[in-house]
Amino acid sequence: MTELPRKAAARTARLAALPLGYAGRQAIGLGKRLGGRPADAVLTDVQQRTAEQLFRTLGELKGGAMKFGQALSVLESALPEEVAAPYREHLTALQDSAPPMPTATVREQLAAHLGDDWSQRLVWLDGAPTAAASIGQVHRGRWRDLAGGPGSEDERDVAVKVQYPGAGEALMSDLRQIARVARGVAPVFPGIDIKPLVAELQERAADELDYHLEAEAQAAYAEAFADHPDIVVPGVVSVGAEVLVTEWLDSAYSLAHVIRDGTQEERDHYGELFVRFLFEGPRRTGMLHADPHPGNYRVIPAPDGGLGRLGVLDFGAVARLPQGQLPEAMGRLIRIALESDEESLVAGLREEGFIKDRIEVDPALLLDYLAPFVEPADQERFTFTREWMRGQFERINDPRAETFTLATKLNLPTSYLLIHRTWLGALGLLSQLGAAVPFREILEESLPGFAD
Repeated sequence: MTELPRKAAARTARLAALPLGYAGRQAIGLGKRLGGRPADAVLTDVQQRTAEQLFRTLGELKGGAMKFGQALSVLESALPEEVAAPYREHLTALQDSAPPMPTATVREQLAAHLGDDWSQRLVWLDGAPTAAASIGQVHRGRWRDLAGGPGSEDERDVAVKVQYPGAGEALMSDLRQIARVARGVAPVFPGIDIKPLVAELQERAADELDYHLEAEAQAAYAEAFADHPDIVVPGVVSVGAEVLVTEWLDSAYSLAHVIRDGTQEERDHYGELFVRFLFEGPRRTGMLHADPHPGNYRVIPAPDGGLGRLGVLDFGAVARLPQGQLPEAMGRLIRIALESDEESLVAGLREEGFIKDRIEVDPALLLDYLAPFVEPADQERFTFTREWMRGQFERINDPRAETFTLATKLNLPTSYLLIHRTWLGALGLLSQLGAAVPFREILEESLPGFAD
């Protein structure tokens, strides 16, 4: 597949076939078990084939399909190990790659959105993309700055992000169809509530299609982190409706590589830098980078090849925080929960709208329910693991557990939706890394209300 399939009927048919394919393989698996094959061998075979179909389809369709797959890939650490193991290779591959669009299409997009004279500024463009995402792909190029006149022409390496033609239509169509088939796909991902995940993707889809909005956010981040010793954000060079040109970030691989092959020292180092960026970003810019999947975070080794800096890409999904910072109540309530002050916790959550009027909750259960957000701040260094993440999801999503009933009584205010989703995604990424991070220290430095 070399271009974004644009016919809605064809895309819908491929997405609708995903749960049907899973159901068919289950039926075949039942026949194999009746024929004498061990149940665990059959289960692994069904899961492996399902993974291949699901993530190949999501990656090839790009658009909302691939975005859905990338969102699932961040939460892979929450899946039971017997389910996650066959999928892991396909999930991590989806975080870093996708089939490219034709060179002719790329050039058409450049002319349409940078102007007819684009080739006078973009004097060289690599024909093969260096990266691909859900709605666009990135090429390396060389940009000539003409502002200073003929005698002062300077060239620099740039990243040219080009949106797939028809990406907007495909994105929204895919997400509508995935919402329809969510129930059929859900059995493949026990413990993950698919429908709210899709709803959140739909909510922010329009912002991600707007490259002018993305350029504004990236420029603000680049300026805010220009003096940071450990975080690098490339500056914006030029922007059109469906083309974004930024400074080139020289990095051989992303955090997906560290997840697969990194040493423990690398996992801890880059895991800490990721958390520091996540919380320093709102403090410096008033915005939250809300797309914490590994492909957006690039490793920049030190000159001697040792531990280095962390580069951050893709500012399409950004929460513009109403108060110009993360809510002060958020840090204060986490601190109250750490101190096990049940009465103050319930009162504070009720005041913020998490517990509605006339709804009564068990304070002890509430503390247990909030463990994923509180436990990492309860020790000097917290080690995130797949086992820990899996335990949190199983406890909250097990219908037999008391915390499952509690979840139905809680309300997530609109202002916290993207913050909540980003925090969960960050926990998933850290658990994939298996990183030990001074989480409490970082919250004390950068989360309003926590250290007060």
